[in-house]
Amino acid sequence: MTDTMQAARLDLRTGTFAVEDVPVPEPGPGQVRIEVKAAGICLSDVHLIDGSLTPVHATADKVTLGHETAGVIDALGPDVPGPWTVGQRVLLQAGERCGSCTACARFEPCPAVRTRGVDYDGGWAHYALASAHTLVALPDDLPFAQAAVIPDAVSTPWAAITTTGQVRPGRPAGVWGVGGLGTHAVQLLRLAGAAPVVAVDPLASARDRALAAGADLALDPADPALREHVLAATAGRGLDLALDFAGVAAVRDQAVRCLNHGGRLVLVGLGREPLTVTNGIAFSYREQQVLGHYGSAPGHVEELVALARLHRLDLRDSISATLPLAEAAQGVERLRTKTGDPVRIVLVP
Repeated sequence: MTDTMQAARLDLRTGTFAVEDVPVPEPGPGQVRIEVKAAGICLSDVHLIDGSLTPVHATADKVTLGHETAGVIDALGPDVPGPWTVGQRVLLQAGERCGSCTACARFEPCPAVRTRGVDYDGGWAHYALASAHTLVALPDDLPFAQAAVIPDAVSTPWAAITTTGQVRPGRPAGVWGVGGLGTHAVQLLRLAGAAPVVAVDPLASARDRALAAGADLALDPADPALREHVLAATAGRGLDLALDFAGVAAVRDQAVRCLNHGGRLVLVGLGREPLTVTNGIAFSYREQQVLGHYGSAPGHVEELVALARLHRLDLRDSISATLPLAEAAQGVERLRTKTGDPVRIVLVP
């Protein structure tokens, strides 16, 4: 092994993003070094680079991006608990506990979870470090590119659906925004038994993709009869669950108008606009809810890997393109401009 490697790094002071040579990291106590085989490009990475998203717990002026990472264990640091071995195929959780607060000491949810590739170096490199508790073993027949996108691209909608949204089999659900996360949401709603599944997106290609992923109905948000179409598809009741992956005020207002009595709107897409309810009286009378959602827990990733191991979850269509690490900037730009309407672009070091 050489002493240096390539890594795609963001200077948090200047906003400069570039692939550069850095030292190969050495694992410390409780850490492993991963030879990265695949790392996904997320819209969060785009926002980090354009400055609209700022790390909260960063400890250095530069950070290697990439929170969706899969690879092979290359080296073990001191005091790594079993059963991890060199050569084992793994994916990395998108974040880890801070390790210093009282919640971490009690293994409770940590209030200061650090995000890989945001607060500390991530997977857009030939090698990455990971605490052993963030590893998830992979089945041999799950390709690295598909495994890499499970943390976040798949686990965030899964958590939004099953935990925050409390999906129920046989009950109607809708997805607004069929991009990288929304496409998986459609697929996962069908897997969880929601029926019918309604997808809403302004792009015809995204609506076609939603139907291929399992949506029962795909609608254009500009359609003035959208609510009537939703009511017709749900026997006049409306949706139990609506998921906003767009983060746009107009989307949220439209989704609320499609909810049934007691319906829930889950906000997954991030937006800076104020949250408003157009008709507060109707919202209260119908006992509806708006729920915020962010990310996923380690258990959600483990559930999805188990589903993939049993071939219940097929992520072949999730990988729109693979690029070499040296072309990281081009991949980010393709996602920013939605060139080719990608679900996920994956870097292969």
